[in-house]
Amino acid sequence: MTAPEQLSEREIRVLEAVVQTYIETAEPAGSQTIARRFGLGVSPATIRSTMSDLEDKGYLFHPHTSAGRIPTDRAYRIYVNTIMRLAPPSDEARQTLRSELSGSRNAVEEIVRRAAQVLGVLTQELGMAAAPALDELVLERLELVPVSSERLLLVFNLRSGVLRTIFVEVPARVSSAAVQEVARILNERLSGLTLLRIRETIGERLRDAAGPRGEAELLNIFVAEREGIFDLSGQPGSVVLGSAQMLADQPEFASNSRMRDLLRLTEGHDLLKEALASRRRLGLSITIGAENPDSRLSDFTLVTSSYQVGELKGVIGVMGPTRMPYDKIIGLVEHTSRMVEGLLE
Repeated sequence: MTAPEQLSEREIRVLEAVVQTYIETAEPAGSQTIARRFGLGVSPATIRSTMSDLEDKGYLFHPHTSAGRIPTDRAYRIYVNTIMRLAPPSDEARQTLRSELSGSRNAVEEIVRRAAQVLGVLTQELGMAAAPALDELVLERLELVPVSSERLLLVFNLRSGVLRTIFVEVPARVSSAAVQEVARILNERLSGLTLLRIRETIGERLRDAAGPRGEAELLNIFVAEREGIFDLSGQPGSVVLGSAQMLADQPEFASNSRMRDLLRLTEGHDLLKEALASRRRLGLSITIGAENPDSRLSDFTLVTSSYQVGELKGVIGVMGPTRMPYDKIIGLVEHTSRMVEGLLE
């Protein structure tokens, strides 16, 4: 691979001009257009020759139906790493984020959902976010509420103000007194532990806690079904997507086949959930086209920024075609991530 420092100053300037032109127009950039728009001080013929050299080095490619050139993934990578000048979010964008997020201070999921939606609108890409990973959150208190003769509502009060509820099926003969006693035992022995630690050690911690038959039977359910009861990471909503309409309106998705590919990506959350989960500890992360480990994302760029407050960790960002205004989007993603952290504090 050709290293960025092996490009001449003229090659860098021409490459920058082609990238910016293609981002703005979605049309291959020709030498006449570059000469007219960017005033590089050289003739269209010289620009054409430089573009040809950049194509030989793998930074541009030449669609058969056009005289212009289109940037490759490598061109975008050099543009992001060494050429681009970051544009901070505008005052208007900052105000929009403030007004959209400020009303959801007490609900983690609501903050994350709104942040993904408004980020999609501001960037005109697909806003996306991963709600905080819960395995490292500490259980403060567990409440058991009978809702029928065979069903309990479990209310998890977790540190950092996170609340979760799930239902658990129980034997019909368990008395309300047994439910209260089991709640006392669970709180006494599990409070102060992370959900992950609870799953790993609950059998050992409850081994000598068996009392009357109803209590023992109920405690055995918590031990036997610990993976389902104390693993809250798989709950619906762990990945939040904004409106795919933002992407659907872009030229890259004008064909029916590309539109179908996009819908498959956004309707099945597993791929994007995995992509976001791998970025929780990375700070700012930008993967362009073929840099994405899954080939289904090879036409997309993902720009994400992780957020963390105490034990709460998550990630927020956007997905769009590789032709995106990186200079503006990166700043917006980072600013939104810091805002989410501020609200979670």
